[in-house]
Amino acid sequence: MSEARASYRLYSADVNWEGIEARNTFGKFIRSVWALFQAMLMKLTPARRVLLLLAIVLLMIHQPDIHLGRFGRIQFDFAPAGGLILFVLLALELADRVTMKRDLEIAREIQEWLVPDKAPNIPGMDIAFATRPQNTVAGDYFDAFIRPTSSVESGPQPLLIAVADVAGKSIPAALLMATFQASLHTLSSTPAPLDEIVSSLNSYCREHSLNGRRFTTAFLAEINVETREMVYVNAGHNDPILRRASGRIERLSSGGPPFGIPAIHGRDLSYIPDRVRLDAGDLLFIFTDGVVEAVNDSDEDYGERRLLACLENARFENADATLQRIMNDVNTFAGYARQYDDITAFVLRVDGAGVSKT
Repeated sequence: MSEARASYRLYSADVNWEGIEARNTFGKFIRSVWALFQAMLMKLTPARRVLLLLAIVLLMIHQPDIHLGRFGRIQFDFAPAGGLILFVLLALELADRVTMKRDLEIAREIQEWLVPDKAPNIPGMDIAFATRPQNTVAGDYFDAFIRPTSSVESGPQPLLIAVADVAGKSIPAALLMATFQASLHTLSSTPAPLDEIVSSLNSYCREHSLNGRRFTTAFLAEINVETREMVYVNAGHNDPILRRASGRIERLSSGGPPFGIPAIHGRDLSYIPDRVRLDAGDLLFIFTDGVVEAVNDSDEDYGERRLLACLENARFENADATLQRIMNDVNTFAGYARQYDDITAFVLRVDGAGVSKT
């Protein structure tokens, strides 16, 4: 059912429904079927359109009966020929799909190399993350690594965390995600502070955003692993949730617009970093919009209300247990409904009394 709905949305997007709505009920149905058939036909190559139309004609032709007088008569049955043409057409489309699927699988493997397969081992911090692409490849990006150099000469090497979401789906978004990852790691290898990294990332994204159509939302943070002070910038991303050990909820919204948005009146858009201290027992949850916008069979969003309720019950869990419970809750809510966006979640738990390590 979810595949049928997705196919209907794909073809109906090319239909001019305004002209059809003016018809009566019967005429509206006939015109709707014809418009959807035309939309499907136009998805094929010209040669395959001819094959499909020929197959339909052969299947619909009544068996001709040609009388030859005293020589008898000849009957033709074109249905097998029509069925054979449909089979050939199916084989051609299937071959294209298999080839594309193989290329997507290779792209998925490459993309998996660009994100960490396990969380870094940071004393006093417990980190877990997970992602579920809407398609084979995703436009979501997450990362957590120790910067090789510090922006403060005398300070320890900080932990840099990033969660980003490139506008769009599938291959185009995945390609931009790969360039974003490469840019972030290159800039992080320098002693530049976080605000300079953010400014450089925005400049790069703006040059490759197709006039803002391929913008990137992101949450970037740098954590001093000794003092647990976190400097962060929210670039148009969903506000991460910081649940304090006391149960109080804080939203981390300081920053600026998404990366790649064109300058307004020639003036560059600024990003304002903010600071917050992570205390024992605190939980930081960073997510992409695919989490709260996951839909069920009734087209109802999962929403932040359910997410906050799920986090409220995560007081004495480790990061991985919290992550798995949230992802399972989203999956249970969505059921078999096809999702429209990638789902990525990142959990950071500061060790404290009462928090289970298992």
